Amino acid sequence: MAQAAGFRVAIAGATGNVGREMLNILAERGFPVSEVIALASSRSIGSEVSFGDKTLKCKVLENFDFSSVDICLMSAGGDVSKVWSPKIGAQGCVVIDNSSAWRYDSDVPLIVPEVNADAIAGFKKKNIIANPNCSTAQLVVALKPLHDFAHIKRVVVSTYQSVSGAGKEGMDELFSQTKAVFISDVPASKKFTKRIAFNVIPHIDAFMEDGFTKEEWKMMAETKKILDPKIKLTATCVRVPVFIGHSESVNVEFERPITADQAREILRKSPGILIIDKRENGGYSTPHEAAGEDATFISRIREDNTVENGLAFWCVSDNLRKGAALNAVQIAEVLVDRKLIKPKAQKAA
Repeated sequence: MAQAAGFRVAIAGATGNVGREMLNILAERGFPVSEVIALASSRSIGSEVSFGDKTLKCKVLENFDFSSVDICLMSAGGDVSKVWSPKIGAQGCVVIDNSSAWRYDSDVPLIVPEVNADAIAGFKKKNIIANPNCSTAQLVVALKPLHDFAHIKRVVVSTYQSVSGAGKEGMDELFSQTKAVFISDVPASKKFTKRIAFNVIPHIDAFMEDGFTKEEWKMMAETKKILDPKIKLTATCVRVPVFIGHSESVNVEFERPITADQAREILRKSPGILIIDKRENGGYSTPHEAAGEDATFISRIREDNTVENGLAFWCVSDNLRKGAALNAVQIAEVLVDRKLIKPKAQKAA
């Protein structure tokens, strides 16, 4: 990343899984900060979070003045974002929002930097940039280079999504239910609609009138907005008893011919992707290996001979990183590297 003067960066929702990961990634990647402010709701007042070797005390979002803040990484949920992101943006602070609140607003760019970084220029309309759904982010990173080469017609994707996608409560429930099973207790279900321990649940988010869930609809709508409105996509989203890391089984139909070898070579050269694809025992990636990593891992690339110009592959990524926190920080890096924003402190000087 190019060197830049320090920016004041606020993390809204700093005590949550994604908020903490945002703080870790800002420190890991050496983002040019002059100050980092941890924000949370009033019930988390006094809570402490880590940023590198520093400990930050959380301040209350509702009382905070953003007029001297350059970037706000918003991970406080859709309801909070709907109320606060426009107010924060109006104070001249760029909001990078992790919720679904702004993804489908035509005046808000929906960005995955490896895929559509140029679209970021539209952020000035509302001073808000949207982060995609975690399952969409890793998918479009894999689809973009293949689409450029052979033009995608249709995608069928089944997801295997970890419980961390449902927040800390989801992780706690998997842990407590697993423990209950081992001591012959009755596992209690609060966060999920059915038992998640040693089970899979084909239901993420609310059901819609057509029988798809909101999570499945998000993947369809967001892929079109980020990649190409002409792509047809259908999804089945499934919650699995894994703590961190979303996996996807992806089937793609192209307009032009593409072989598995060509796809492997194209993806190997593409940003944000690691190919682990040996046709042998263990020659593929799983969520366990992807946890804590920045890359989107692609395995099991093969030709699908049931359609003309078809491919199938397996895609795994850390949903708290590329699916959320890392993508948000990468968006901030694009703003800085392209000189789309300057530190307010520098302007005032």
